[in-house]
Amino acid sequence: MRFVLACFALLFSLNALAADYQREQRWADEVVPSVLVGDPVWLTQTNGHKFLGLYTAVAKAKVGLVIVHGLGVHPDWGLIGVLRQQLPDDGYATLSIQMPVLNAEAQAEDYPPTFSEATERIRLAVAFLKDKGYAKVAIVSHSLGTWMSYEYLTHTPDSPVVAWVDIGAPNPFDMAKLNVPILDLYGQNDLPRVLEGAKQRASGLKQKGSEQVMVPGADHFFEGKDAALLEQVRGWLDKTLVK
Repeated sequence: MRFVLACFALLFSLNALAADYQREQRWADEVVPSVLVGDPVWLTQTNGHKFLGLYTAVAKAKVGLVIVHGLGVHPDWGLIGVLRQQLPDDGYATLSIQMPVLNAEAQAEDYPPTFSEATERIRLAVAFLKDKGYAKVAIVSHSLGTWMSYEYLTHTPDSPVVAWVDIGAPNPFDMAKLNVPILDLYGQNDLPRVLEGAKQRASGLKQKGSEQVMVPGADHFFEGKDAALLEQVRGWLDKTLVK
């Protein structure tokens, strides 16, 4: 009996840590009808699951950007929506993708079991943009999305990604493991764990073109700081990638 109960407990725990596809669908049902900029696209994982992307094409684009959101939200949420909708005005095509989500009570520390799926989604998004003809592809990610992007970049040595903008990174990542230019961007009033890891992240920014920027007055979500956010991201991408 104890063995049977243990098996049920293990099964329950595994299910609790699996990506919540029903929650994803609810997000899609809410987001897709309200899309005014760009077009919904669906990308398919090896397990057959289709996930939402919001793609905004740009003729003769400078770069294609994969936009990766944070904890438990969707590809048009908050500052992610600002980036994906407004960077095309500056010549950057964007593909903002739905990342794996858990239940609404889950914390960032609960998400590592979803990282293999997150890595696959980023890989598929990069391939989508390459197939569209963009010679350069970069990643722009926020919060938990930076953790997922770091996992992708550190476990995909043959990735064609040429640059990474991480916003509000919640971990003291070892940036020295990466060989692409990085913008480590965070707010003066960011989350404690973001601020505490800033010094260690900065110590690994040895790649040509890499830098760390703290935006005065900004919080983790850059509330009321859209212009400053766009200025930093656009300005860095322009000087780093646009020749």
